[in-house]
Amino acid sequence: MPTVVGIRFKKAGKIYYFDPEKTGVQKGDFAIVETARGMEYGEVVAGVREVDEKEIIAPLKPVLRKATKADQEKVAENEVREKEAFNICERKIKTHELPMHLIDVEFTFDVNKIIFYFTAEGRIDFRELVKDLAAVFRTRIELRQIGVRDEAKMLGGIGCCGRPLCCATFLGDFEPVSIRMAKDQKLSLNPAKISGICGRLMCCLKYENYLYCGKECNCQRSEREAVPKQGSMVITPLGEGKVVRVNRNDKTASVQLTPDNVIQVSWDEIVEAAQADI
Repeated sequence: MPTVVGIRFKKAGKIYYFDPEKTGVQKGDFAIVETARGMEYGEVVAGVREVDEKEIIAPLKPVLRKATKADQEKVAENEVREKEAFNICERKIKTHELPMHLIDVEFTFDVNKIIFYFTAEGRIDFRELVKDLAAVFRTRIELRQIGVRDEAKMLGGIGCCGRPLCCATFLGDFEPVSIRMAKDQKLSLNPAKISGICGRLMCCLKYENYLYCGKECNCQRSEREAVPKQGSMVITPLGEGKVVRVNRNDKTASVQLTPDNVIQVSWDEIVEAAQADI
């Protein structure tokens, strides 16, 4: 198996693998690598390791060198130029009266390309805008239309839980989320309560879904088969009763033995239970 290091170019961005060769880069270092976009500056977030070839996007490119102080200064300079480019592009958009909203600007490390990220309701003819920007910056220009989830990831913010957005802090890739996940977890189907600030279903609906999903789901659910179904009749060490509540996090169930007697037992203590068919 090939030996690689994992490098991330943006906070909460996707991790890409590169050959460390004899550069001596370790986790926590910053490095210069060559990508399809040109020279890039990134952080080594996964130390030297062996991975399966299926996880690598061929061809595996080498790490060119550890980042120097001069490289860090150039990155800081590029960040200042990105803000200037943002203001220039906004003015050009207004001049051309284009129905688009500029979100972010990104310079490659060697300024071989400048990428402008924007959102819009439909397709935009920005050919004249690209010509104007190319005349100003004299380098390759790319305008990339993104969706609302990517917009939230770039801009960041605070979720309804009071914490920074998952997508902007640690989620490298978006995973599919469906309304079925909310139904399985018996959550309110009010869009205002299960949608993030991007307007789409919250990514965190996926986190505990494996505890609730049905048998047709392909996710891992080794403990699912022992879950008693709410409303089913079960036998406990203290007698037979009806399951009135199931706590999947604690793996316990509240069982009503008599109208005035409700006990809490673990799933393992339940002698007999109707299998959950959620």
